[in-house]
Amino acid sequence: MPHDHHLKDPHTEQRLFRNRMLVAIVGVIALLAVLVARFYNLQVVNYDDYRTQSDENRIQVRPVAPTRGLVYDRNGILLADNRASFNLSIVRERVQDLDATLELIGHLIRLEDSDVSKFRKRMKRRRPFEPVPLRFRLSEEEIARISVNQFRMPGVSVQAELVRYYALGDLFAHSVGYVGRISDRDLSNFTEEDVRLYRGTNSIGKVGLERSYEKTLLGEVGYENVEINARGRVLRVLERQDPKPGADLTLHLDAHLQQVASDALGDRRGAVVAIDVNTGGVLAFVSKPSFDPNLFVTGISFADYRALSDSLDVPLFNRAVQGQYPPGSTLKPLMGLGGLEAGLITRETKIKDPGFYKLPNDPRIYRDHVRWGHGEKVDLIQAMAQSCDVYFWDMAHRWDIDGMHDIATHFGLGSKTGIDLPMERSGLFPLGTGSAVREACPGSRGIVSTRCWDRDLYWPLRYSWQL
Repeated sequence: MPHDHHLKDPHTEQRLFRNRMLVAIVGVIALLAVLVARFYNLQVVNYDDYRTQSDENRIQVRPVAPTRGLVYDRNGILLADNRASFNLSIVRERVQDLDATLELIGHLIRLEDSDVSKFRKRMKRRRPFEPVPLRFRLSEEEIARISVNQFRMPGVSVQAELVRYYALGDLFAHSVGYVGRISDRDLSNFTEEDVRLYRGTNSIGKVGLERSYEKTLLGEVGYENVEINARGRVLRVLERQDPKPGADLTLHLDAHLQQVASDALGDRRGAVVAIDVNTGGVLAFVSKPSFDPNLFVTGISFADYRALSDSLDVPLFNRAVQGQYPPGSTLKPLMGLGGLEAGLITRETKIKDPGFYKLPNDPRIYRDHVRWGHGEKVDLIQAMAQSCDVYFWDMAHRWDIDGMHDIATHFGLGSKTGIDLPMERSGLFPLGTGSAVREACPGSRGIVSTRCWDRDLYWPLRYSWQL
C-alpha cells in the first residue's frame, strides 16, 4: 500500500522567513520614521510654540501696581497717605464651581449682595488668570478663617495692597478729593495707553486734586515673571521690573488755617476760600457740610451713598467751585472803580443817604441796610467802607448797562477762575449787553432808570445789590 511522504523544502522556508523578516524590518523602520518625524515636529518645528504654551502654564507675567504719590499741606502735614489693606481675590481659571465657592466664602466671612454684584462686573473686564477682588479690607479674624479653609477653595487668595487713606477725614474732602475703584464709565474713556498705565491698579482719582493731578500721582506700572504650580500658587519670582512710584504733591493749603475756617462755619452751609494775594495760592478751601472721603476709596456701600445723596444739606456738592451765588456787596468796589473810570464820580463825589432810594416817577422805595442812612455827605471811600447801598444805586442810575458789564467782566465775573480743581462752574453774571436791555425795555438808558427793574432780566442783579 503506497504512502505519501511530505519532504521539507529548506529553500522555500528560507525564502518565506526572509520575506517575513523584510516586512517586519520595513514596518519597524516605518514606525521609527514616524516617531522620529513626530519628535522632530515637536522638538524642532513647533518648539517655540509648545515652549510658549508650557511657559504660559508655568510662568505668568503679572503687573506690579505703583505706589501712589502722597499729598502734603504747605507745612508738611500728610493729607493723603497709602495704607496696607488685605483683600480677598479669586482667579476664575482656578475655580471649578464659582457659585459654590462664593457660597462657601459667604459662610466664612460677611459677604454683601453688593460685593458679589460688583465682583461679577469686574469679572467681565479682567484679563486671563488675573485675580479679581471680591472683598476689601479684611479683618484679622476674616483672614484667619480664609487661611484655615483655603484648601477647600482653590483659586481663592488673600492679597495685600496699598489703599488711599485720608488722615484728616472730611476736612479736605472737597479740595484734595478722593480716589475710587475704576468703573465701567472710566474704562469707556480709556485710551490704549491708559489701559497699559492702569494694569494692576484698581483705583483712579475721582474728584478734587486727586483727579486733577491723576497722571502725576499715579506713577508707572511694573512687571514680574512668576513661576506657579498647578493650583496657581506662586513658587518663585523669575524676573522683576520695579514700578515707578507717583510723584508727591505739596499744596498751598494750610491744614491749621483750614481747620480754623471749618470751625468758623460750624454746622452752617457755606464755603470759605482764603487766597495769598502775593502768589495766588489757595491757603484754605472749605465747603460745608462735608463728608468722609475714605468711604469711597474701596467702593462706598449703597446705604452710605444713599445717605449722602439724599441729605438735604447736599454734602457732596462743592459750594466753593460749583455754587453760583449772588456776589452781594463784593460788587461795590468793582462798580466804584468803574464809576471812576467812566467819569461818573470822583473821590470827592458825595451824596445824601437818608436810608432809602427812589427812582424818578416810581413810588417804590428801596431801603438801605442801615435804616437811618449813612449821613448827609457820603463819599466813595465811606460808601465802600460802610457798604452804602444808596451811593451805588445813585451811581447806577446815571450809568449804562454796558459800562457796568464791561468793568465786571474785566474782573472775571461770569467766567471760570481756572483753579486746578475739576467741575468748576462759571458764575452767572446777570448783566447783558445794552441792545438786549433796550429790546426788553424800550427807552431804557440804564439799569435802574425804568420800571423794567421788576422784570426777570433785572431781578438777579437787584437781589445781588441788596445783599
